[in-house]
Amino acid sequence: MLFNSLDFALFFPVVFLLYWAFAKHLTLRNTFLLAASYFFYGWWDWRFLFLIAFSSLVDFFVGKYLYKATGSAKRKLLLWTSISVNIGLLAYFKYANFFIESFVDSFRLFGQELEVAPLQIILPVGISFYTFQTLSYTIDIYKRKLEPTHNALAFFTFVAFFPQLVAGPIERASHLLPQFFKTYHFNYKHVKSGLLLMAFGLFKKMVIADRAAILVNQVYGDPGSYDGYQLVVATFFFAVQIYCDFSGYSDIAIGIARTMGFDLMKNFDSPYFSKSITEFWRRWHISLSTWFRDYVYIPLGGSRGGKYKTYANLFIVFLVSGLWHGAAFTFVIWGAIHGVIIVLEKAFTKQREDIKKNFQKLKLSKLYALGSLLITFFIVCVAWVFFRAESLREAGLILKNSLDLNYGKLFHGGLGTMGLAEAEIYLLVVFIVLLVLFELSHRKIPMARYVSHRPIYMRWSLYIVVVFTLLVFGIYGDDQVSEFIYFQF
Repeated sequence: MLFNSLDFALFFPVVFLLYWAFAKHLTLRNTFLLAASYFFYGWWDWRFLFLIAFSSLVDFFVGKYLYKATGSAKRKLLLWTSISVNIGLLAYFKYANFFIESFVDSFRLFGQELEVAPLQIILPVGISFYTFQTLSYTIDIYKRKLEPTHNALAFFTFVAFFPQLVAGPIERASHLLPQFFKTYHFNYKHVKSGLLLMAFGLFKKMVIADRAAILVNQVYGDPGSYDGYQLVVATFFFAVQIYCDFSGYSDIAIGIARTMGFDLMKNFDSPYFSKSITEFWRRWHISLSTWFRDYVYIPLGGSRGGKYKTYANLFIVFLVSGLWHGAAFTFVIWGAIHGVIIVLEKAFTKQREDIKKNFQKLKLSKLYALGSLLITFFIVCVAWVFFRAESLREAGLILKNSLDLNYGKLFHGGLGTMGLAEAEIYLLVVFIVLLVLFELSHRKIPMARYVSHRPIYMRWSLYIVVVFTLLVFGIYGDDQVSEFIYFQF
């Protein structure tokens, strides 16, 4: 069930009203939330419910026995049971065909053709997200950072909580699980704030991301048929699309949870305003980057083994992050690009600081900041080519042809051949500019607080404009673009 679908438009008001009807009765409320979450998840394919229920059951009991266990060998056995089950399921459903195809390709290099058919596997929606969420629970118990819950209902609801189930944020049990033991009272300010955030997320998704997707899908679907400047434009719009698509989902998820009294972690912090790739990853998909920091980077040794060990650990984390995003070498290269740049930024920290100080001495701090921002965005866009391309060959073709810019054609009808009419592309640019201005001015001020301090006529004018924009300019009925990008991960 998509947040931007008619199904959800009918589902959410019913869930919202019944939730608050049951809110005072904790067990009844959590039972209803679990049923609603399973209904939401089973809407795609009811068979997926057995998988999430099994994963929840394993980690619930592993957590209980792991906390009681005293012997080191027994504790490690229980931990590895959880890791093996969760990573094993993820590996089978997400990576089995990738490994089979890689195995066949390796023989092809030596002139041998193997007749091995790929497996007919349906990738369960959101498996990468709830797998990491349950894994963090058992790992934290193993590290004695968390006590297990003995309430199976609360734990199962924590794993399947529908607002963030399919594409995050990836919540830690220490933050979200205790919230299922609290009784909430209806709070008009929280509900209004949540609805505003949902509307903002829908604007980013339906008005900007889905419109950009039409252009991106056409150009990246046949990159050899487009000129260099068109490929550059399409790559820029993909950078916009993936940000608005994913951060839009996070906004909606956080907003839905807030209307019911729950607090989800912030997942994006204006990442395209970053002045380095290191900073970019502190602002992009925050719940994932902090997960890899705590459960991969630090266990590998973090920065404790000297600078070269640190560089290796950082690079490994980004390789794994790339593979987490998708079972293809394009995603591995995408992760490797970010890993290499972050290692270089760390290796040349002193030199970068010296350059920054020289600009400050010349009273050119703003120029340095702008240059750093543009260079960072350029690197991110180059990496996005590998993320979006269907193969390494296509990614190479796009990058090669992008060097042949020929901007003379830009204002002679070339834009109108990219899936959208030129007028619609310019309209999209207007919406992007408005979004940039909004994020520049309100990054440090929560949107709801800013709106609540405006006069009543300004508040209601804003509400009307947002609804009008969604109704008139939102993309409806296009299955190719309506699904959120991160559902495939």
